[in-house]
Amino acid sequence: MSADLNLIEAFLEMMSAERGAAPNTLEAYRRDLVDYRAFLGAKKLDFATGDRNTITHYLDALKSEGLSAASSARRLSAIRQFHKFLCADAIRGDDPTRIIASPRARRALPKVLSIAEVDRLLSLAETEANTDQSPTKRTAALRLYVLLELVYATGMRVSELVTLKRSAVMRDASYLTIIGKGNKERIVPVNDRTRDAVRAWLATLEPGPMLFPASGSGGHLSRQVFGRDLKALAGRVGISSARVAPHVLRHAFASHLLAGGADLRVVQTLLGHADISTTQIYTHVLDEKLRTLVQTHHPLANG
Repeated sequence: MSADLNLIEAFLEMMSAERGAAPNTLEAYRRDLVDYRAFLGAKKLDFATGDRNTITHYLDALKSEGLSAASSARRLSAIRQFHKFLCADAIRGDDPTRIIASPRARRALPKVLSIAEVDRLLSLAETEANTDQSPTKRTAALRLYVLLELVYATGMRVSELVTLKRSAVMRDASYLTIIGKGNKERIVPVNDRTRDAVRAWLATLEPGPMLFPASGSGGHLSRQVFGRDLKALAGRVGISSARVAPHVLRHAFASHLLAGGADLRVVQTLLGHADISTTQIYTHVLDEKLRTLVQTHHPLANG
């Protein structure tokens, strides 16, 4: 079975070198594959001989042990990626995971603000950014306004937002280059209002590489400071701070786009999701839209 451990290490090296997988991701893959290897060993099997039924029995065993559907799905994802690697390297001629359905769990719907609530946040932030006050307070107010505009206009993760470099601003601030998970790069457009806010912010900055510079070790604004300022702003517009956080605006971006008719694949690209199944958490918006459509237009809906 030492050969199986060597295969795991070769797979992890590939995921690191070719996919840019993060250390935490690699460690999770290692744990999951070592656990599956132990299951195979107990049945006197290995990675070359385990078949579809073996994997199905493994998932059943995980369920009987009380493992959640989400955790079981993650284990299967690791096994699936591993078998694709084995096939690509001609170690196996078949992929036994190909037709195995992933365990499904009911996912909690993300917290989402209404369009009107987001507008209230943006309106007050813009007003405060243009209020006559001390230079320090005005800079902080403008920074918060620009952060809000960017996260709602692009749906980027808060970690992507606060670490933006000035070089990410493209074509007179009409586009941004965002570096996402696994160092994957995506280019997203911004609307005219956001573009103007970014230009105004750039005009206030001293020379330096970061778009939101700060004196901390990373040289950029911390996500905690943004979260704190956002919650304080929410309180000033009468929205419970418990309902507001940077990731909530990311959820609002996705949900509002879908409600407006955007394609799910487009939203996936804009959010930087590697797998569309991650984006599908927002389909509750589409479900409601389709239900309304049928009730409104189906010839027998009112019969």
